[in-house]
Amino acid sequence: MRPTLHFTAQRGWINDPHGITARNGGYDVFFQYVPHSTTWAPSCHWGHARGADLLSLNEREIAIAPGDGDDGIWTGCVVVDADNATAFYTATSTPDFGIGRVRVARPTDPAWDNWEKGDTVVVAPKDLDLIAYRDPFIKREADGWRMFVGAAGTDGTAMALTYTSSDLDTWHYDGIALSRSITETEPVWMGGLWECPQIFEIDGVAVMISSIWDQDVLHYAGYAIGSFDAGRFAPTRWGQLTWGDSMYAPSLFADADGRACLSFWLRGIEGEDWAGAHSIPYLLSIVDGDLVAKPHSDVNAHRLDQVFDGQLPALTADLHWYESRGSIEITSGGEAAAILRRDAANITITVGDTESSVPVSGTVRIIIDGPVLEVASDAGLYATAVQPKGAKLCIAAANGLVDIFPLA
Repeated sequence: MRPTLHFTAQRGWINDPHGITARNGGYDVFFQYVPHSTTWAPSCHWGHARGADLLSLNEREIAIAPGDGDDGIWTGCVVVDADNATAFYTATSTPDFGIGRVRVARPTDPAWDNWEKGDTVVVAPKDLDLIAYRDPFIKREADGWRMFVGAAGTDGTAMALTYTSSDLDTWHYDGIALSRSITETEPVWMGGLWECPQIFEIDGVAVMISSIWDQDVLHYAGYAIGSFDAGRFAPTRWGQLTWGDSMYAPSLFADADGRACLSFWLRGIEGEDWAGAHSIPYLLSIVDGDLVAKPHSDVNAHRLDQVFDGQLPALTADLHWYESRGSIEITSGGEAAAILRRDAANITITVGDTESSVPVSGTVRIIIDGPVLEVASDAGLYATAVQPKGAKLCIAAANGLVDIFPLA
């Protein structure tokens, strides 16, 4: 069973979304891709998809493949300067693929289907004792460009290294923008490596968001809030954005209206010859000093006009849950796909024999799309795989304060 609105590749393994770009009335999305396997391998490619909105993506040809000195094409970003696009990707070599290097590629056609590799522009600093180095992210500054790269020290320090450039071609190392020791646990543990560290600004507030990794274990998305000046991030608050075993690898992008958004890789969503999916897009804001992610308006654009009272014509739905206590049971084919029980501060989500507790605040949005369940509130995000047994959904709520919208 495939989701309808969550992107999956026709076959093979996908993970990190990246390089999400609004252009020509739609979106281009790139992703880390192993085309001939349903398990991860270091020989990753850059897959490519395009659609009129962020939930209508169609897979295109592979954009960048191993070869020409690269054993793997790992996560990076796409920068558009005027009409010129440049992909900055992590080039890796086996067997020591933990320490990557940043290489560029440029499209050779207007559709961005074909890319030509260029030079390696950044390598790991020699004065740092590192076990990992990867995932470039670039933002524009007043006098040029700034790059951030995730790194991990042998002493358990997670770092976002930074570089500057005036032309996107020549880069100068500018030190450590932000770091944190693996031994620091309060108010949230931030691991030993930040994969995909991205530093940006929302309403005058600086935010760093990253994936939390330690010893080959993928944990969750964490963030810091503070100020950023002269290449250094001064944190005032640390937080956890996602819960559960599915959401990972947040990818920051600007939507067609220039708003800061995130998309995630969803682990555990898979079929016979494919594995991995991408989340719905989320719109970011700062609320009472915390980072808040809400489902993007592209989700609303896929609602059907009619509000249903519990019986839905397919396996896709958008639920708005207003009550601070109660329960919702989602069934399909006469069997429970998920049961959600809410109290004032948490939701307990039961799927099969697995039970998870997730903090919630305010209105809770529940998106179900075939085998994908996503839960969002001001307190954070959660996703998991579900297994509907029929072709339709039935939603039973213990109170009347739930709006149910079918999606298509």
